[in-house]
Amino acid sequence: VKMSIRTPPRLLELAARSLLRKQALTMSTLEELPTELFPPLFMEAFSRSHCEALKLMVQAWPFRRLPLRPLIKMGCLETFQAVLDGLDALVTQGVRLRRWKLQVLDLQDVSENFWMVWSESVAHECFPNAMRNRKPVQDCPSMRGQQPFTVFIDLWLQTGTLDEYLTCLLLWIKQREDLLHLCCKKLRILGMPFHNIRSILKMVNLDCIQEVEVNCSWILPILAQFTPYLGQMGNLQKLDLSHVDVSHYVSTKQKEFVTQFNSQFLKLRYLQKLYMNSVSFLKGHLDQLLSCLKTPLKILAITNCVLLESDLRHLSQCPSVSQLKTLDLKGIRLANFCLVPLQVLLEKVAGTLEYLDLDDCGIVDSQVSTILPALSRCFELTTFSFCGNPISMATLENLLCHTIRLNNLCLELYPAPRDSFDADGTLCRSRFDQLRAELMGRVRDLRHPKRILFCTDYCADCGNRTFYGLDIDQCCC
Repeated sequence: VKMSIRTPPRLLELAARSLLRKQALTMSTLEELPTELFPPLFMEAFSRSHCEALKLMVQAWPFRRLPLRPLIKMGCLETFQAVLDGLDALVTQGVRLRRWKLQVLDLQDVSENFWMVWSESVAHECFPNAMRNRKPVQDCPSMRGQQPFTVFIDLWLQTGTLDEYLTCLLLWIKQREDLLHLCCKKLRILGMPFHNIRSILKMVNLDCIQEVEVNCSWILPILAQFTPYLGQMGNLQKLDLSHVDVSHYVSTKQKEFVTQFNSQFLKLRYLQKLYMNSVSFLKGHLDQLLSCLKTPLKILAITNCVLLESDLRHLSQCPSVSQLKTLDLKGIRLANFCLVPLQVLLEKVAGTLEYLDLDDCGIVDSQVSTILPALSRCFELTTFSFCGNPISMATLENLLCHTIRLNNLCLELYPAPRDSFDADGTLCRSRFDQLRAELMGRVRDLRHPKRILFCTDYCADCGNRTFYGLDIDQCCC
C-alpha cells in the first residue's frame, strides 16, 4: 500500500477553511476573530475565490496596510474586484468596524513569499529575519502627515494594452479620485500612446514619484509634452532617460526644448541618481543641464552620447558631482579630447568613487597617462571597467601598476592589448595568451588581485564580449 507523503494541512489552515465553508464568515465573527488569524484567513479566501468573505475581511482588516500584490497570482480578476468592492464600503460609505485600521492598499512589488512569512510570524507572535530586515514602506512624502486612503503602486507602462488588473484598478480610482490618493514611487515608461500615459499621470500624485525611467523613441513634440509632468515630481531621486534623439530637428527647435527641459529640471531638488543613455540633446548643452542640479549626485551615468570637449570640461567643474559613488561614461568618444578635465573630475571624486566605467571611450595610449595619477588615488574604488579602449601592452601594464594601492578593487575589466591582434583586427589567441600570462605574472609580483578579466571586442555570434580570466574563458554564447 502506497502512503501519501503530502504534508497534511495545518490546524490553522483547517480553521480558516472551516470559517469560509458555506459562507459562515460574518461581520460579528470578524469582530471576535484574533488578529493573528487575519493574514492566513485572507490568503485562503483569496486563493479559493471566496469573494463575499474578502469584502467583509477588507472592511474589518486590523492592520494599517494591505499588501495585496504578492497574492494577485493566487487569485483571479474576480477576487481582485471583490477587494475593491470591500474598499468601497470604507471609502465611499464610511463603514468603520471597531477594530478597523486599514489606510493603505499596497500594490508595490515585494517578495512572493511575503504573505507566507508574514502570516506565520503573526500567528506565532514572532518576527523572523525575513520580516525584521524588510524595509517598511514609508508614507507618501507629499501628504505632510495627513493620510487619506492611499493606494501605492509601481507603474510599468509598456507598448500595448494595460493588463486587466491595472485597467480595473485605474477605472476604480478614476471614479473615486476625490476620495483616494494614488501614490506611485516608481514609474517606468517603455512605450505607450502618450494620450494614455497622460491620462494615467493625471490620476497620480506626481509629487510622490521618486524614480522615473523613460525608454521611448519619442519625437520632440511628445518630449515637450512630457517635461511639464517631470517638473511636478518634486521628490524625484532617480531619473533614467534613454534613446532620445532630436538631432534631426533644426537647432532652434532643439534649443527651445533644452530650455524647456532645463526649466523643469531645476525643480528636481532631491535628485541623486541621473542616467542619460543615447540622449542627443546633451551635445553642447551639458553645462546648462548640470547648472540646474541643486544637490550632490551619488550616481552619474552619461552613456552612448555625443559630447563636446567643452561638455567634459563643464562636467569636471560642476559642484554637484564632487561626491559621486558611480561614474559611468561608457560609449562617450574621447579619442581626440584632452583628458585633463577627466583627471580633474577623478581627483574631485577620489574620496567617494566606488564604480568607474570608461568602456568604449576610444581612449588611446597617449591619453592614459593623463588620468593615471588621479586614478591611483581613488582608494574607495571597487569596480573599474576599461574595456574597448585600443591600448598597447606597455600602457596596459602601466595602468595595472597604478592600481596597486587600490585595496578595495574587487573587479577589474581591461581590454586585450592591441599587440595581440592581427593587422585585420582578429585576435591571435596564442599571442594573447602569452601577453596575458606576462601581465598576470607582473601583477602578482606587485599585488594580489581579487578578480581581473581581459576582454576582446564584441562577439559576432552573441553580441557580447568574450572575457578571459586567469584560468577560464567566459563568453555568453
